[in-house]
Amino acid sequence: MTAELAVVGFCACAAVIFAAGGRLGRYGERIADATGLGGTWIGLILLATVTSLPELIVGISSSTVVGSADLAVGDVLGSCAFNLFLLAALDAFVPHRRPLFAIASGRNVLAGALQIILLAVAGLGLLYPVSSPALPWIGWSSLALLVGYLLAIRLVYRQAQRAREGQEPLPDLDVDGAGLADLTLRQVALRYAAVSLVIVSAAAVLPLFAQAIARGLGLEESLVGTLFLAATTSLPELAVSLAVIRRGAVDLAVGNLLGSNLFNMTILAIDDLVYLGGPLLGDASGIHLVTVVSTIAMTAIAIIGLTYRPTGKRLVLAWDAAAILAVYAVNLGLVATS
Repeated sequence: MTAELAVVGFCACAAVIFAAGGRLGRYGERIADATGLGGTWIGLILLATVTSLPELIVGISSSTVVGSADLAVGDVLGSCAFNLFLLAALDAFVPHRRPLFAIASGRNVLAGALQIILLAVAGLGLLYPVSSPALPWIGWSSLALLVGYLLAIRLVYRQAQRAREGQEPLPDLDVDGAGLADLTLRQVALRYAAVSLVIVSAAAVLPLFAQAIARGLGLEESLVGTLFLAATTSLPELAVSLAVIRRGAVDLAVGNLLGSNLFNMTILAIDDLVYLGGPLLGDASGIHLVTVVSTIAMTAIAIIGLTYRPTGKRLVLAWDAAAILAVYAVNLGLVATS
């Protein structure tokens, strides 16, 4: 496969994932609303899990079909960084020039803090890729990430239960000109499944195109995974977040992106389970530590913004969003020049 053909295929898959991602998030939101789940739970868990489907499929495909640890790890960690980039960029789209982190719920701090802990575990896994005694091809960090994610979900669920009474109902969205409120739960679930299949199919072949691009253009797979794969598999998060931020559902957008990062750490563990060449993080390039540190810094800035709550914007972005974008730019520069 030539690099030109790989680029065309890569872009086609990206377009499919972006288009389907918006629909998938809307169907998932309607299912959650119909079943009585709270808004915080929707953003942090349901939407986050749904929009992370491409990362999951790409990671499994990279680990098994392509056999590239750098593509798998770069996609997951790069997606975490890119999601925070999207979160900061969304600050420009908040109506009435209000800072995003000033109007988002402080409950999102919990997800950010939990994400920092899981990122630290992944960073230690890169530094000390020791195999688990019971499962020799799996790193100890992957088991810790799985346990940590389950504990994180439990904490987030308890938080959502406490806050559920004060939440406002979510407005209905229109898809294809038809109100979602007019569809039965079964009809929405079937559409949800169909769109999920489209995203899974497009995401499954992405690593093949990414590897062809890396080889054809002489790029490092760590860079392709961190930049191109990560940005493409984060397109559903972008589609969903833009849709909800335009109608003022800031907490859904923030919760979706922070929750996606939590789920991404579980994907890293799942990738290790199916990667039989040894601990996944042990075979990955050490340059991924730069992304880990950068993502921790960006998450910490987001937590500061959610806690300090800036009162206004001097330019297009508030200072916290601008700082996150600056850290992301530095991260890309370091990874690209390594």
